[in-house]
Amino acid sequence: MTAEWRKFLESDGPGRMRISRHGDMLTDAILIADERHMSEHSDDRSPGQLVNTAALPGIVGEAWGMADWHFGYGFPIGGVVATDVEAGEQGGAISPGGVGFDINCGVRLCATEMSISDLDPKRLAARLSRAIPAGATSKGGVSLGDGEMEAVLSEGAGAAVELGWGEARDLDAIESNGRLDSEERAVSERAVKRGSTALGTLGSGNHFLELQVVERVVDDAAAAAYGLREGQVTAMIHTGSRGLGHQVCSEHVAAIESKYRKAGSAWHSPEWGITLADRQLAAAPIHSPEGAAYLDAMHAAGNYAFANRSALTQRLRNVLREQYGQDGDLEVVYDVCHNIAKIEEHMVHGVSCRCCVHRKGATRALGGDHPELAARFSGIGQPVLVPGDMGTASWVLAGPARGVNDAFASSCHGAGRRLSRTAARKRIDSVSLREMLESRGIHVHAKTPNVLSEEAPDAYKDVDEVIRLTAEAGLARPVARLRPIAVIKG
Repeated sequence: MTAEWRKFLESDGPGRMRISRHGDMLTDAILIADERHMSEHSDDRSPGQLVNTAALPGIVGEAWGMADWHFGYGFPIGGVVATDVEAGEQGGAISPGGVGFDINCGVRLCATEMSISDLDPKRLAARLSRAIPAGATSKGGVSLGDGEMEAVLSEGAGAAVELGWGEARDLDAIESNGRLDSEERAVSERAVKRGSTALGTLGSGNHFLELQVVERVVDDAAAAAYGLREGQVTAMIHTGSRGLGHQVCSEHVAAIESKYRKAGSAWHSPEWGITLADRQLAAAPIHSPEGAAYLDAMHAAGNYAFANRSALTQRLRNVLREQYGQDGDLEVVYDVCHNIAKIEEHMVHGVSCRCCVHRKGATRALGGDHPELAARFSGIGQPVLVPGDMGTASWVLAGPARGVNDAFASSCHGAGRRLSRTAARKRIDSVSLREMLESRGIHVHAKTPNVLSEEAPDAYKDVDEVIRLTAEAGLARPVARLRPIAVIKG
């Protein structure tokens, strides 16, 4: 049966497909895709989820699906939806499903002054595997006392610096300088316990620490501003708020979903007068007690994630010092969130709006004149970090030189899954995959038996295709392609 949204789908210019408003939608939806991309990814569920998000109360502009869109919890991964903070009596909707369970899962890119000829990738990968705690447990993490945890939840990456798990010079290269405003830090005892020994750990699933070499530069000016050159060794860290963030999301999802009751084929909250197509979209008005509590706790969990990536960066620096007598002059290029909701000012159809921008599997792509960016990015644009798959490549993009794109200054966050984890395990043999990667000079260490199959290159979309669509759609421009040489997985 053809999904209803396909009847309203049409091309909307290079790299864009528009789903016109219909049914309960309050606005149109835009997918970063073209007809070929749509035909190669025939799963109707993700665009259907995007259509559902377009019915959220207070939504402004369009509902966006970045080029790496795929099926998620409530929102599609790759979804970008903004709601008006001042809509109605209690403000527009905020939805935990629009952020995801791994709050402030994000990516940090570090650049060294080393070239591929300066190191033995296989030996270094083995050393990193021993030094970087990875896997589902928090074994090997930094233990935090009550006061230290309070500082991390409040100050984020800055607290990590004070604890000796970060460098002060890194803070200018982190989104929001590594700190989100959380006044209450009302994080449950269970969440605190889960995070108390997990700082400086990767986790499992698609999280990784990857050594790369800059294979190709396509924008010389941006690459120079970012400190990147061909042949250079870089390191990419992809992880988030670990069990603490998952617990925060789980608790607030339960609290908000409890306000909804089944109403025919939909879900309705009598208290807020909100009706949604999917209970997983459960949302609260942002100024309601439940909405405000979620936003504040989400920010606290986001701060934990910033501190976590900072601690992992220090572990990497320590390994380089032990192995080579110095840390390769490792510097943070940038650190981006890609599971977060943030209050931002945007022009929507010519009108200024204070918006709650949900980015689930999407990253900001600020213009080079944005006041939040460090001076070295002036006239260049924010670094946009796009991890691909462990057998192909990752990309660094740049936001606009000036101004913002029309997707609420957003871009893609990765290659995007093509196969579910279950399907990947059935189709892909981990042993054969490891042998293939080794033959390509990619040294992989994984702690969880199934993770290689689940994270295989064939389980993901073609990252070069995702970058092409993103550039054609005018969201961000390519800067450099990074080839993996060593991968540490949970």
